[in-house]
Amino acid sequence: MATLYFGGVAEQVVTREEFTLEHAREVLKDEVVAIIGYGVQGPGQALNLRDNGITVIVGQRKNSKSWDKAIHDGFVPGKTLFEIEAALILGTIICYLLSDAAQIEYWPKVKKHLTSGKALYFSHGFGITFNTHTGIVPPSDVDVFLVAPKGSGTSLRRMFLENRGLNSSYALYQDATGRGRERVVALGIAIGSGYLFETDFKKEVYSDLVGERGTLMGAILGLFAAQYEVLRKNGHSPSEAFNETIEELTQSLMPLVSENGMDWMYANCSTTAQRGALDWWKRFRDVNLPLFEALYESVTTGQEAQQVIDSNSKSDYRIRLEAELSALRESEMWQAGKTVRSLRPENN
Repeated sequence: MATLYFGGVAEQVVTREEFTLEHAREVLKDEVVAIIGYGVQGPGQALNLRDNGITVIVGQRKNSKSWDKAIHDGFVPGKTLFEIEAALILGTIICYLLSDAAQIEYWPKVKKHLTSGKALYFSHGFGITFNTHTGIVPPSDVDVFLVAPKGSGTSLRRMFLENRGLNSSYALYQDATGRGRERVVALGIAIGSGYLFETDFKKEVYSDLVGERGTLMGAILGLFAAQYEVLRKNGHSPSEAFNETIEELTQSLMPLVSENGMDWMYANCSTTAQRGALDWWKRFRDVNLPLFEALYESVTTGQEAQQVIDSNSKSDYRIRLEAELSALRESEMWQAGKTVRSLRPENN
């Protein structure tokens, strides 16, 4: 492990320098990694593992869109692509990457095939942390751990192909074999992580659910919508409102923040922008702080978990979801965004 300092706080992380890909291959040389589910995280992790020389099979519902996608990605039915239960039998490390609702549904089948010495791998702490809701309680004679990439499976794959790494957290919940830690770190390296930082299942799911509902998706969309609406109400065109709200942020500013930090951005903008940002950011923090505190409480008490399970288990969930997504997609703001994106130079 390497010791790094984050704002003066020392933290132990694993990098690809001290835990090399060659070592990861050695640790995993006798394993069959079964990717159960080929939806959000499955493709990126499976393809990166395969490209890094790890033995990988995919378990997926036959004749589904994800089954067809796995075939398109080069997995071969009967050789490296199987129905879920067959993959569970063959795998020594079971990567349980189905949706949270599907994990509950398939858990009895999964548990049946978790024989002694196998490993159960997650990329999300939901099923274990909220096991009173999910019923997911692993046998005591298997390793249980997670690697959670800090981004989508699409980003994980894209950055891998660019010879970059997406940072990931990892956690060891149960070490039945005495090899749990080296197995999970090897997997974290082999899926293409930039570096790995240690957490536990509760902290992973708490931070993840807060992040998804907060600055990663929910809060940022809310801020976008509020600013866009104010600009439009005051006579600004859709193009101007979208560019000032979203396009400049995502295309110009955020890449620079990613490269250099927000402090650099503040130091390298106009004095007018600098003064305004310094005057207003604490006001936005103070307004949002109680909301984030309420969100964190909702997550840690299990209220969010129960809401997710209740909603996703309803028979008409997909229909209602599509209606909500359609309303978002057809809103003026995101229709304006579609037009703005089409006018980018790379699209012409």
